[in-house]
Amino acid sequence: MSTEFPAASEHPVKARMRAGSAALGMIARLSRSGDIARIAKSTGHDFVFVDGQHSLFSLETIGHIAQAALGCGIAPLVRVRSPRDPDVALLLDNGVTGIVFPDVATVDDARAAVEACRYPPLGKRSVCGAWPHFDFRPTPMADAIARLDEHCLVVCMIETRAGVENVESIAAVDGIDVLHVGTNDLLTDMGKPGRFGDPEIMDAIARVIAAATANGKHAGIGGDRNIERQRDYVRQGARFLTTQTDIGFLMAEASRVTAALRESG
Repeated sequence: MSTEFPAASEHPVKARMRAGSAALGMIARLSRSGDIARIAKSTGHDFVFVDGQHSLFSLETIGHIAQAALGCGIAPLVRVRSPRDPDVALLLDNGVTGIVFPDVATVDDARAAVEACRYPPLGKRSVCGAWPHFDFRPTPMADAIARLDEHCLVVCMIETRAGVENVESIAAVDGIDVLHVGTNDLLTDMGKPGRFGDPEIMDAIARVIAAATANGKHAGIGGDRNIERQRDYVRQGARFLTTQTDIGFLMAEASRVTAALRESG
């Protein structure tokens, strides 16, 4: 039996980053159907980032979005509630191909994230079977586990001063793929909410990028929606970026259209 995933032989995000390009993701906070995965794909995104930390998604709804994403060749990632969220393995067993862990501030947090996502010996993930990743085809267990490990993206968010101070040791933990700066929470923890581009946050971003690169990981940036700063982060080495939320895209375009029509009288 084939052990290829239905839509692609490589994880779309990993393939993009390995090629030296930036993987781009749309955050889903409003949408409750698989259509958002297809829209993210058709608008040039590499992944859909379902926000299970700040939005009211049921597990079943996330599963449906993941199925649509797998079918159209975009990576379904989910931000869970903490590095010790009990639903991580369940999400991964039902089509999700990456977990984003918020507020990873210590090595213990990072290890908990890896243990939840990786199979032994690196982690403690339990084995199920009949995975949607293989279109439910019977797959030799050893091949399946190897492919599922390769197709699982582990993203640890650095969102506090403590996380920045510990970032070098966090980056050294085996099994992590991306260190992702959550700029909104980090700025708030610094006592500077909304001050994107502040020297302290820029220094922190540079430190995270350096730590990730030195340890063979990829760096990511989220929260800062300024295109020029985002382009500069990519030039500095960031390879994992969230572009905007579905709410943000809808509000921006709806506001543009209504403003243009109001101008007509």
